[in-house]
Amino acid sequence: MFKPDAIYFEKGIINYALGKELMEKYKEVPKIEIENHNNIEEMRKKSNKDFPYMKKNLIIGTRKTHKFVPNNKTSDFLVPYTSSGCIASCLYCYLVCNYNKCAYLRLFVNREEMLEKIIRTANKSDKKLVFEIGSNSDLILENTITGNLKWTIENFQNVNNGFLTLPTKFDMVDDILTLDHKGKVTIRVSVNPSEIINKVEFGTSNLSNRIIAVNKLKEAGYNVGILVAPVIFVDNWQNLYLELIQKLNSELSDKVKKDVFFEIIFMTYSYVHSKINEEAFPNAINLYDKSKMTGRGMGKYWYKNDIREEGKKFFIDNMHKFFPNNKIEYIV
Repeated sequence: MFKPDAIYFEKGIINYALGKELMEKYKEVPKIEIENHNNIEEMRKKSNKDFPYMKKNLIIGTRKTHKFVPNNKTSDFLVPYTSSGCIASCLYCYLVCNYNKCAYLRLFVNREEMLEKIIRTANKSDKKLVFEIGSNSDLILENTITGNLKWTIENFQNVNNGFLTLPTKFDMVDDILTLDHKGKVTIRVSVNPSEIINKVEFGTSNLSNRIIAVNKLKEAGYNVGILVAPVIFVDNWQNLYLELIQKLNSELSDKVKKDVFFEIIFMTYSYVHSKINEEAFPNAINLYDKSKMTGRGMGKYWYKNDIREEGKKFFIDNMHKFFPNNKIEYIV
């Protein structure tokens, strides 16, 4: 159970039921009032080496931006929802756009406004709409603090033409297993070889427990997917990812393997990540490999085309071998 070192809060959160609940839940934790969760001057003055310590704080405010972004992968829209950021420290995390803004977990207490907009949009549609509500945070993790995912599922079950999806790197799913979700929720569990999880995805659930979580979710009737993400082309990547695929094949239940789908995403990296990681995690492995990566816009890197093509062939061949009846939604 996460217990923050300090809570930074916007004064207006006490006007919301969840805001009052969180302030009471953490009544013994030191609190600092802030004007805006997007601009915390004390945080902006921190150095890169303070990155992991910043993640021990909790920021509570209200979400002001509610713009839906069209998506063409496993949802129709990416939806800003009840949290942003995370308390884990994955060395590649795309949420780390600016360490002193996006490093820590921010909770937004105006959940009713956000869910109501999703429901209105779904009810106006004459076709099925899928809303990705976990693109800014990990809602399985957040649920252990706020109960928001449980609340969301309970209040969404009768929505016409509306479906929800979210990814996670955590295994704490027991709280939602008994809910009447009406088949409207898809949970995609992100996996990586254990060696990469241990060395790169600090503070997340281990691989075996993630697989157990997938089996539990399927047994509870949820739609499930597997994200092999991000694929990191370390020197022995073929062996590591083959072992991962074999482990999935042997440990996923027959119910899961009947219709689970896969998403495969190659890692992207950035100059910001590199500078933070070398100071905040000086003993961690260096994810930037000049021999394998190339520039992709301002300060960003991804794998060279020949590496990407080799990776695509590897995953297509081995997924077809071990999961011949399951769809790969995309490889990017």
